[in-house]
Amino acid sequence: MNGNGTGFTTTGAGGGDSINEIKTDIITLTRFILTEQGRYATQATGDFTLLLNSLQFAFKFISHNIRRATLVNLIGLAGATNSTGDDQKKLDVIGDEIFINAMRASGKVKVLVSEEQEEIIVFDGDGKYCVVCDPIDGSSNLDAGVSVGTIFGVYKLQPGSAGGVSDVLRAGTEMIAAGYTMYGASANLVLTTGNGVNGFTLDTALGEFILTHPDMKIPKKRAIYSVNEGNTVYWDAPTQDYFHNLKYPTEGQKPYSARYIGSMVADMHRTLLYGGIFAYPSDSKSKNGKLRLLYECFPMAFLVEQAGGLATTGTQRILELVPKHIHDRSGIFLGSEKEVQKVIDTYKKYEVSA
Repeated sequence: MNGNGTGFTTTGAGGGDSINEIKTDIITLTRFILTEQGRYATQATGDFTLLLNSLQFAFKFISHNIRRATLVNLIGLAGATNSTGDDQKKLDVIGDEIFINAMRASGKVKVLVSEEQEEIIVFDGDGKYCVVCDPIDGSSNLDAGVSVGTIFGVYKLQPGSAGGVSDVLRAGTEMIAAGYTMYGASANLVLTTGNGVNGFTLDTALGEFILTHPDMKIPKKRAIYSVNEGNTVYWDAPTQDYFHNLKYPTEGQKPYSARYIGSMVADMHRTLLYGGIFAYPSDSKSKNGKLRLLYECFPMAFLVEQAGGLATTGTQRILELVPKHIHDRSGIFLGSEKEVQKVIDTYKKYEVSA
């Protein structure tokens, strides 16, 4: 065993230089949550910890079904549309059911908002939390094997409330936790509880999410942009100007690289790790934007800000918006601080000239 007691090393056959180290003191998501609770919430009841444990069960269950989707005929359309008019995949329906059942079984959730449900779901019991989620974001890419994910956010139930829509129609600044799980080569959970951002990877052999990316910070700047340029003709002048300057910089400077997957979770995971900017701006075709504010924009904006980045509509901080309906949409730019600041400055320039 090595000196700090966290693992042991073995030497390759023949006494060569090949050394393999196996860590035996790993930090699971449950252990991490309990440690954070002791550090930041010494008077906590443990309810929030139990809620996060129920969330991770849902992520594991969804990940399991996605991995075997092709083998058990879970790909393709379910023959219906969801609350926002998108065609539902079979896995959308299953993912939604998994989430509903996990949140109900936790006993800690009073109100649930899902992209797949027209109205809020109010559970029986004395749950103190509200969960908002997109159970399987990017599901239109499932048949092509592209990474998809679950996006979620958590609010505390308002004092004296019996559970209602007003508990979730609140600014993103009132969220107490948010994150996403990306289902790709591995299942990666990225989480914030308001004290930074941490990343976990699912070890399928152990059945546990293991801390693999502690204290994640998004680079301050990076010459990468991620946007659906097929919508260029619909963009407003500031947005067109901003992206034109990225692609056609002043003489002597290099243009930005474009990276676009078409799955928000996958695009944002790359942006969070490597830096740059992800955008889905509002335009003349989608005047209020395309992405849902409550369970897509808010959680991602919360994560990015906690990692040191910015999130804006171009003129307003995303987390300061207040939705009027649970499925409201918004345009969004988010990512590295200096990259998003260029968007804000571009919009300010047009306001001044107007």
